[in-house]
Amino acid sequence: MKEVNQIISTGMSSFGMSGLVFHGPLLEAHPGFHLKSVVQRSKSDAKDYYPGIKVERSFDKLLSDEETELVIVNSPNATHFPYTKSALEAGKHVVVEKPFVNTVKEGKELIELAASRDLILSVFQNRRWDSDFLTVSKIIKAGFLGRIVEYVSNFDRYRNYIQENTWKEDTGPGSGLLYNLGPHLIDQVLMLFGNPEALFADIRKIRQGTMVDDYFDVSLYYPDLKARIHSSYLVREPDPRFIIHGTHGSFVKYGLDPQEAALKAGITPGTKGWGIEEESYSGWLNSDINQIHFKGKVTTETGNYLAFYDNIFEAIRNKRPLKVPAGESLLNIYIIEKAFESKMKGQFIPLEMDIL
Repeated sequence: MKEVNQIISTGMSSFGMSGLVFHGPLLEAHPGFHLKSVVQRSKSDAKDYYPGIKVERSFDKLLSDEETELVIVNSPNATHFPYTKSALEAGKHVVVEKPFVNTVKEGKELIELAASRDLILSVFQNRRWDSDFLTVSKIIKAGFLGRIVEYVSNFDRYRNYIQENTWKEDTGPGSGLLYNLGPHLIDQVLMLFGNPEALFADIRKIRQGTMVDDYFDVSLYYPDLKARIHSSYLVREPDPRFIIHGTHGSFVKYGLDPQEAALKAGITPGTKGWGIEEESYSGWLNSDINQIHFKGKVTTETGNYLAFYDNIFEAIRNKRPLKVPAGESLLNIYIIEKAFESKMKGQFIPLEMDIL
């Protein structure tokens, strides 16, 4: 039973993978939210998971409910801008799935609209709370590697066929792997190192018959650091998730945060062992720390996706600052736009990160 006063009534714009695996379970597990409604055009299987939920057949109908304070826009990427705009105009706070929007112009308009209405606008950058990323952040901030000179982040998959009946495999605004996974990897780089000065991007279509990009390798350049993010649909034997080199040593980490797999298996946050990675995936640190040489495993931090919604609750009810303000995620979209420009021109692209 949820006992927090002033529970936030929430609606979702769809019940696909992100609603079923991420937002639904996280909202249900959090005492500050009540998942009241979801849009399903023809099906009603959301009721199989949440018997008391209200299934609406249109997004406009969901918005017409005066009790709904927060709307999760987790429908296909092409809907992010129009749905978020409609929700803000209806007076709702909004959390948008990544990517925030498909163009910088769209993002600026939404940020200005939310500010003018004094509404919360955030983006679901849940991988800031990945166990492996929390570990990397801790190691870098503690200075164990000295000055970082090279950072590599790999997030690969193996799917050597074209998946049927999914908008993610169709051409259109916001389609392709860079828009799908790029926002996570770019966001993590910006959180660690701030704004880069330039980039170079290699973006490809590598599976036979694909209509969208399914490979990217983007290098972000700082005055004394190169950060490289990479993803591909044709990696059957994964590279390390993170490779980081600095003046005092190196850190290498295999494996993925366990929270997504747990959610897919129906395990909910708060279950014993939640967010704790198997010891076999512990990262390897080789470094000189305070003139003492250390070489060995580093216990992975505990992941916590629920922390995102902790902050959303505090921002709405107690006016606390957003941990993921929309302006930060707009920088991800700017970098994606510039990455495609780099691909088209075949050259380094300077970045002007002061875009708001």
